[in-house]
Amino acid sequence: MGLINATIELINSYDLISYKKGLINKDEIKRITVEALVDTGAYMLCINENTLHQLGLEIIDKRPAVLADGSIKDLDIAGPIEIHFQNRRTITQALVLPGDTQILLGSIPMEDMDVIIEPKQQKIMVNPLSPNFATTILK
Repeated sequence: MGLINATIELINSYDLISYKKGLINKDEIKRITVEALVDTGAYMLCINENTLHQLGLEIIDKRPAVLADGSIKDLDIAGPIEIHFQNRRTITQALVLPGDTQILLGSIPMEDMDVIIEPKQQKIMVNPLSPNFATTILK
């Protein structure tokens, strides 16, 4: 299986709340569409510093993370971020990677959106067993 990318939309969740409360206009909601590397080895969404600034997200915590090369680095956690993929959405936090590093879509947001990896077509897709809405497994 090769590298799999997905086009996702990232939205500042605080902006969505502010819009729903009538504090900002719809066109003031900060959102971007990005190509993310689907990475089941990463359990969280990982964004880069550029995306952090584009979305105007707040740093809410810090956490040590083991990187692909085995090194351990303290990374900021930002959020909340709403992720949209096709007819699915989830709200999550994100680890912030330095500079313009590749955005990673980890396993927890994928599971919450009920999407699956289709290795033959090298893409993620909405779970065909629940095509209209995400299903959560509680066992």
